Amino acid sequence: MLAVLTRADTALAVAVRTRGHNPTTERAARAFSKTGEHALLWLALGATGALVDRPRRAAWTQATARVALAFAANSAIKLTVRRRRPELDGLPALISTPTQLSFPSAHASSSFAAARGFAPLLGGKRYIYPVATAMAATRVYLGVHYPSDIVAGALLGTLIAGATTS
Repeated sequence: MLAVLTRADTALAVAVRTRGHNPTTERAARAFSKTGEHALLWLALGATGALVDRPRRAAWTQATARVALAFAANSAIKLTVRRRRPELDGLPALISTPTQLSFPSAHASSSFAAARGFAPLLGGKRYIYPVATAMAATRVYLGVHYPSDIVAGALLGTLIAGATTS
C-alpha cells in the first residue's frame, strides 16, 4: 500500500511540476514562496497586526506564537522523519531550499497555522486561506515537495493552531 501511495505522490508531483509552467509564473511562484521561508511572511503579518491593532494586540501575539510553534514543531518532525525532497527525472527544483528534508512542509504548516490563527483577526477565512493554500502549492509547483508533504504540513499547522487556541 505504501508503494502505491508513493507512486501516486510522485506522479502528482510530476504532473504539477510539468503543467502550467512559463517563466513569468515560475518567477512569481519563486518570489512568493521565498516570503514563506522560515514563516517570515506570517511572522511579519502577525507582528504588524500586533503593532497596528492595539485593542487586539494580545490576540495577534498569540496567533503569531502559534505560527512560530507550528514552524518549530515542523522542523522537529522533519529532522525525525528525514524524507528527502523530490528528485524528479529531468525536472530540477526551481528554487533552492535551506535543507534537503521534505516532510512535512514548513511552508504549509506555518501558512495553515497563520490562516487558522489570523482568520478571526482579518474578518474571516475568505482571504487568508486562499493565500495559505497558494503558499503551500508553490512548493509542489517549484518541485521541492511532494503533495503529501503539503497535506501533512497543512494538517500539522491547523492542529497546532487549533490546539493552542484559548
